[in-house]
Amino acid sequence: MSAELGGRTGLQGKLSQWLRGRRPKDAADDGGREALLLAAAAAGLPLAPAAHPAGYRCSCDRVGCPTPARHPVSFAWQTQSTTDRAQIERWARHQPQANFITATGMVHDVMDVPIEAGLDALERLLGAGIEVGPVAESDDGRLLFFTLTRGTPEDEDEWWPCELDCHPETMDEHPGLRWHCRGSYVLVPPARLSGEGQSVHWLRGLEHPLPDPLSLLETLTDACARHADEEPDHVTAAWPLRH
Repeated sequence: MSAELGGRTGLQGKLSQWLRGRRPKDAADDGGREALLLAAAAAGLPLAPAAHPAGYRCSCDRVGCPTPARHPVSFAWQTQSTTDRAQIERWARHQPQANFITATGMVHDVMDVPIEAGLDALERLLGAGIEVGPVAESDDGRLLFFTLTRGTPEDEDEWWPCELDCHPETMDEHPGLRWHCRGSYVLVPPARLSGEGQSVHWLRGLEHPLPDPLSLLETLTDACARHADEEPDHVTAAWPLRH
């Protein structure tokens, strides 16, 4: 958990401690990393290699990279993303430092929320007996809820526009929520972030089935709104959702 959560008390603190205790161990060795990546692929998450930290910088050659260690290494990441075991093994062994992204909108979506709001929502969802799928924690203060994708309808006019995808004009309507769907991606655990000891890791593993995103949406948006009301001056940097 991030340092600012260390003093959490009450039910949310107990949930945080329970999740921490149940977190699958992100093994530091290459074999553990590869096993987690293959497990993600086996669960249907399409993967592609991503940049990794180089000290406090990004491994890419871009000066002042705006998303260090968070972006794919290939512009063709959408077509490159795969669940093929042999390909992922080759990538993992030939690029031992690389992070991996998972392309959303194919099999799964990701709802990406501030960690305080996410833990509050997770407590409420579990308490209500609602099925919650895999959840990852990013040590920069975000919680990632993995869900089924909302899909691409045959009639493009029926496509639900990406109003939840953290566009500036919709941030007030859905404070803090970023819905990664078609054309987006997130880092898949285990991933290392720039900054000492920071990572993206599972809180709830891939043994949990992907839920319908609409079953989580109301609780997540409500928790994000409450979080924004409690911290009106809090600003979080958005991950790029369109590339």
